[in-house]
Amino acid sequence: MRFVSVAIAATFLLSANIAQAQSKQDFRLTNKTGYTIDKVFVAPSKSNDWEEDILGQDVLKNGAWVNITFPKKNQVCSYDVKVVYDDNTPAEWYNFNLCEISKISIFYSHSEDKTWAEYE
Repeated sequence: MRFVSVAIAATFLLSANIAQAQSKQDFRLTNKTGYTIDKVFVAPSKSNDWEEDILGQDVLKNGAWVNITFPKKNQVCSYDVKVVYDDNTPAEWYNFNLCEISKISIFYSHSEDKTWAEYE
C-alpha cells in the first residue's frame, strides 16, 4: 500500500511530513472501488473551485489510502470530495463534516454501476 500525506491550504500542497500538528478536519481517504483513482480534490463546500489535485503525480490504487491533512488554524468543517478514476470518470460527494469524520472510504459496484462513500 502507498501512504501519502497531503496538506490543504489556500492551494493544496503535497507533504511528506506526516508528523505535522493535527487538525480536527484531517481524514483518511480509502479507495475500495476496485479501480485506480488518478485525482483527488477536496474543497470547502462553499467554494466554487476544486483547486488542485492533491495527489499530484501519484495515484490511489485500489486498497490504498491517503491521509489528508489541514492547517491547524483551519476553521472550516464542511467539505466536498471529488475523485477522478484513471479512465477520467469523476465521482463527487458533498457536505462532509470533517470536524466529525476521520475516515472516508469510496466503493464501486460494477453490477449496479454505482459509486458511494461511507464514513466514520
